[in-house]
Amino acid sequence: MTISKYLSIAAIIFALTSPSEETRAASDASSNHNNKGVELAQEHKYEDAIKEFNAAIQANPKNAKAYVNRGSIFRAMHAQAQDQNYDDAIKDFTKAIEIAPKDPAGYLERGQTLVMQKQYTDALTDLNKAAELKPDDPMAIRLRGFAEIGMNDWDKAAADFNTVIQKDPNDAQAYERLGFIHRSQKKYNEAIADYDKSLAIKPDPDVYTKRGYTYVTYMQNYEKGIADYEQTLKIKPDDYDTQQRLQYAQAALKNKNAPPPAATPTPTPEPGLFTPLNIGIALVVLLVLIGIVFVVTRRRGGGEEESAATGRIR
Repeated sequence: MTISKYLSIAAIIFALTSPSEETRAASDASSNHNNKGVELAQEHKYEDAIKEFNAAIQANPKNAKAYVNRGSIFRAMHAQAQDQNYDDAIKDFTKAIEIAPKDPAGYLERGQTLVMQKQYTDALTDLNKAAELKPDDPMAIRLRGFAEIGMNDWDKAAADFNTVIQKDPNDAQAYERLGFIHRSQKKYNEAIADYDKSLAIKPDPDVYTKRGYTYVTYMQNYEKGIADYEQTLKIKPDDYDTQQRLQYAQAALKNKNAPPPAATPTPTPEPGLFTPLNIGIALVVLLVLIGIVFVVTRRRGGGEEESAATGRIR
């Protein structure tokens, strides 16, 4: 009995051994503690589960399955605490690989943990090994696809998730990941088709949001984006982020459908001072002034001549 179906191969490996009676008794005790730990883990009683896995390892230090299971619990506890400190989990998975190098479980779980730590290159090494040891198990291929997404290696990631879908055509998450990959490659219509398939299998509110985001942000199809956001909020009415996205899409649609503003008539410029009429008037006034000055000047000049002439007669 294991935490995950992906660890079940370990039971087969240990069953093939032919231990002595004493070793068999220790192995049976270890197996019992391991099974009890799994039951407690499934009930989310993590501390008690760790005690059982400790007992399993104490009874049989070569029980690789117990190391894998304990490491999985350590990882779950750290993920829940969001402390990103997976050293104890990595140590247990590494010990399991040392004990059972042909068992894919240790490589698979350590690879998953490295993906969670964004150590993608090291994760690929483990996940490639897990896929090599158990090629029919899609989990290693799926996790490898996650690592390749983290490295922006879109084509390899798409190939891996397509392989997962070939093995399980009803894998909603694989379609969702393909949607993300195609959106990242700016293949928006393909992304929408992937999200459609994912939602047809499982109506996940997060996928509705992702499809709506693709419609609104990249395709400016506000009507369909609004419909997706509203569908998300039917399932998760308290989703604040989707509420904000919905408001944005509604405002964008309103602006898109608003009638164009009426053309503002060009104001008629007020006539300036230098119009032909004003210039004509100014010229007339100037000529009149010149005429007046000329007449006044002539009159003053004639009186002086007359005075001088009169003086000479006298």
